[in-house]
Amino acid sequence: MLPRSLLLGVLLGLSWMPAHGAEQADAPAKIDPIASRAVMTGEQVVQILDETVDWYRTLGTQQQAATQPSDLLILYANRQTAEKVIALAFEIARANAELISSEAGAQENEDAESNAEMRSHARMKQQLDQQRTQLQGEIEAVNAKIATASAKERGDLQARRQVLQGELDLINAQRNLFSNMAQYASENVGANALKAHIDAIAASIPAASATPVTMPGTIAAAPAAASFTSAVSTSLSQFGIWDLTATVLRLSAKARTIETVDRRTEQLQETFKEIRDAPLKQLQALAARGDALAAQSGSQDRESLRRVRDEYDTIAWLFQQTSSIVTPLSKAEVLLTQYRNNLDNWREATQRQSREAWRVLGIRLVIFAALLALVFTAAELWRRAVFRYVPDIRRRSRLLLLRKIVLWALVVAIAAATFATELGSLATFAGLITAGLAVAMQSVLVSVVGYFFLVGKYGIRVGDRVQVGSVTGEVIDLGLVRLHLLELSGQGGAMSPTGRVVAFANSIVFQASGGLFKQIPGINLAWREITVKLPTGADSTELKTKLSDAVSGVLNDYREDILRQTQEIERAGSAHGPGDVQPQVQLRFSVDGVDAIVRYPVELRHAAEIEERVSREVLRVITFSS
Repeated sequence: MLPRSLLLGVLLGLSWMPAHGAEQADAPAKIDPIASRAVMTGEQVVQILDETVDWYRTLGTQQQAATQPSDLLILYANRQTAEKVIALAFEIARANAELISSEAGAQENEDAESNAEMRSHARMKQQLDQQRTQLQGEIEAVNAKIATASAKERGDLQARRQVLQGELDLINAQRNLFSNMAQYASENVGANALKAHIDAIAASIPAASATPVTMPGTIAAAPAAASFTSAVSTSLSQFGIWDLTATVLRLSAKARTIETVDRRTEQLQETFKEIRDAPLKQLQALAARGDALAAQSGSQDRESLRRVRDEYDTIAWLFQQTSSIVTPLSKAEVLLTQYRNNLDNWREATQRQSREAWRVLGIRLVIFAALLALVFTAAELWRRAVFRYVPDIRRRSRLLLLRKIVLWALVVAIAAATFATELGSLATFAGLITAGLAVAMQSVLVSVVGYFFLVGKYGIRVGDRVQVGSVTGEVIDLGLVRLHLLELSGQGGAMSPTGRVVAFANSIVFQASGGLFKQIPGINLAWREITVKLPTGADSTELKTKLSDAVSGVLNDYREDILRQTQEIERAGSAHGPGDVQPQVQLRFSVDGVDAIVRYPVELRHAAEIEERVSREVLRVITFSS
């Protein structure tokens, strides 16, 4: 009959085979399967669970990458496999937790026999139990005496019973303290704490709370890679360049995701392979221990046989629990292999789609570049033909403008047809974009409309002098959106550039405040006003006449230009002009006496000169009249 350890090695496919008697004797001595029952520590169990849970959560990443119907088939197969693997991982963890619990219980029994502190606690608890029993008996005896005692003795007995009851309460409190401490220690250390941790992790994973899986005869695999490409609902040849570029980027991201998940799966598979060695060695040691007991059970007394039987029971239970770790590990290895096969199929299909997308995108780009080259070549031939065969400049400019319109219309049409997948959706998209731009660029659009008002009748041209608000300047540029003024400063007509350029939006024509003031073309006429105080006691009528004559004498040198510009203003006004161009003198009472207000026209080109001469004449008249 074959030894159990040899038979186990054959069944498990192990390379370990007891070839020599010395090796057979030494191998079981290296590990005591009865004393060291757990094949993994609590930290290792938690680490394996954390790694498995992290791997399980990669399903969320796969779900984000799954966009094709074929991808959803793979995702469904992977989800089923992952749920089985996570359930097996918790099955392994719980089986090892039972081994740790059993080992801790055996260790506690040994410690209870050898540890002086634990023996002291046991003796103390035993003493408390004895005292409790004794006190209960005394209380019952006192109660019996109270029933038959006289009134005087009954009072003493009741006092005695109260003392005994208080002592019993103290003993019970001490017993409860020992019991609570022992229960707390058993619940928060060792195997019980590990089991609670495993249950807490399982509560966060719905698949871990399912019924433990059983391996079917065959595991359903995802569709083969050849079927993935045919599952694509929309042909890539119908895509535009924009959608093709997005498809290429999406497929590249999907390939990277699959590669990352595959590496995580490989790491988990290697972890399961590594932890599988310890339980296999434990099974070998248990089998060898069973063979050793079988060889010793032939010549023993009844007591020895009873101990051998108990040890057999322990070995059988440990073998079953350790097998509960080895079997799920074997199942998980098969499932992870199938999982990686699904990922390989998915990766192959994604790579095929990516190569096809790159090919179609390259063809589209070549066609787009060829069409643009053809259009620009035709436009260049058109331009040369116009310059060669059309001598009329006006007709030539029209043909060149028509060429530009046709050129860019064809470019836009080719770009739209090449980049867009559906022209209907492109039109809808363009409408939405136009509406959005109209709202976002409202000020710009108003300025564009204002441009046409500025260039209309009574509009402004480059070189005109205008005033916008408090800024006076000369127009140096009039654009579609803005106008630029060269700022002028100075008194009267003697205004000079400040060197600053001021920009205004064309929308100023629609603003209620500020306003735009422009001199009528060809008109450089303005009116000036001087206020002087007449000397006390002077003849105001005579001074008024002298002031009017003095100012008229100055204006006679400029009368022709002033009269011509006045007539231009009358024609532009279409109603009535500004009145007499002769200077006007008006007398007005003031606090200090009588003031004379002199009002006269000036030509802006000579405004400074006229104002100075008028001031001298007015001063002369006032001085001589004093």
